[in-house]
Amino acid sequence: MINAALYPDPPPSKPLWLVTLADLALLLVGFFVLLQASERPKAVTDALRASFGGKAAPGDAAAPVPLPVMAAGLLDFGAGSATLPESPAAVIAWAREAARDPRVALTVTGSTDGSRADVDPGTGSAAILAADRARALAAALTGTSRRITVTTTNRPGRRAAIVTLAFAGEQPSDHQP
Repeated sequence: MINAALYPDPPPSKPLWLVTLADLALLLVGFFVLLQASERPKAVTDALRASFGGKAAPGDAAAPVPLPVMAAGLLDFGAGSATLPESPAAVIAWAREAARDPRVALTVTGSTDGSRADVDPGTGSAAILAADRARALAAALTGTSRRITVTTTNRPGRRAAIVTLAFAGEQPSDHQP
């Protein structure tokens, strides 16, 4: 006869397949996290490096992505023209005031209305005309900020050059402590 006090019945446990299913679920969640993070692979590698006690590689600092805050612009360019339609004094004053903060970046975006008449007369290109409009306004803004980016939009909309104010963060320093 076996003494029950010396050899108790083992307590009921979870089946082995349940443990492996939980492991599989965690691996699947981790896979989806990495898929989502693939839009920003540098952030993932930096986080992994930091979690293992590593430091960022020299010259590995990425520029912050500007966060658009507000915009002002010049509208109603003549069809096929990149000549400023009015005095940009109000836009310049607005940009100068905004750019007093060194963390601010300005983006000048040129656009066309998409019609056949609103193209560059020399090349017949709407993209070149949009770039010329953006450059004309950017040239007028010279001296307001050192952080001016010129872009164009490929969506037909309006004959305009728009200045977007964005918070870009601190500039990385060039010197090492």
